[in-house]
Amino acid sequence: MKIAVYGATGMVGGQIVKESLRRGHNVTAISRTGAAVPGATACRAELADVRTFASVASDHDAVVLATVPSRTGGDHGEWLAAMKAAFGSAGTTRLLVVGGAGALEINGVRLCDSPDFPEPYRSEARSMAAAYDEIRSAPEALNWTMLAPAPVMQPGTRSGKYVTADNSPAGRSITTQDFAVAMLDELEAPSHRRARFTVANPELNMDAVATAQPVS
Repeated sequence: MKIAVYGATGMVGGQIVKESLRRGHNVTAISRTGAAVPGATACRAELADVRTFASVASDHDAVVLATVPSRTGGDHGEWLAAMKAAFGSAGTTRLLVVGGAGALEINGVRLCDSPDFPEPYRSEARSMAAAYDEIRSAPEALNWTMLAPAPVMQPGTRSGKYVTADNSPAGRSITTQDFAVAMLDELEAPSHRRARFTVANPELNMDAVATAQPVS
C-alpha cells in the first residue's frame, strides 16, 4: 500500500512512518523541511499547499495527517484552514487524521472545556477539536477516520496491545508506538469509516484520567 504521512518527522508522525515501513508499505514522508527518513521517500511540502496535497492524495492509497497547530505562538487559524483545505482536496483517497484527546468527553463535557484542563494546553486542544468538527461536516465522499490518543501520549515501547473507545477516553495513556500500531491496524482493516475512535494501553485505567497531563 502507498501511504503518505504529513508531519512525518514529528513525535507521532515519525512512529506512523516506522510502523508503516515495518509492515512493508511504500511510504512518502512529508515534512516542511523534506528531511530524509530511512526507508521512506522524503518530500518537502506545506499542508496549506492544496495543489500538492491533491497530487499526493491522487498518487497514494491513503494519506495520514499527523500535524498540530503552531506551538510557537503562530496563528492556529492558519493550521485549521490548511486542514479544512486538505479535507476538501483528498478526493476519494483514504484520509486518516491524528486527533486530539481534548475533544474527547467525560460525562458529556469535552476535556478541553473542563475547568481542570491545564490552561497552557487549552488553546491547542480547542483548535484540534475544531478540526474534528470540520471533518465531521465534510461531504459524504470523503473517506475519513480520526484516531484520538488517550489523555497522555508519550514515547515508550511497542507492545502491540491497546483498547479502544468512541467518544470518551479508553484509558489514561498510550505510547506513540502503540498509537501508530492502532493507526495502521485501522488502515489495513478499516472499521471506523467517517468516524472517530480513541485508544489507550490496556494496563492503564480510567482511575487516573482526571489527573492526567493531557495532550491536545
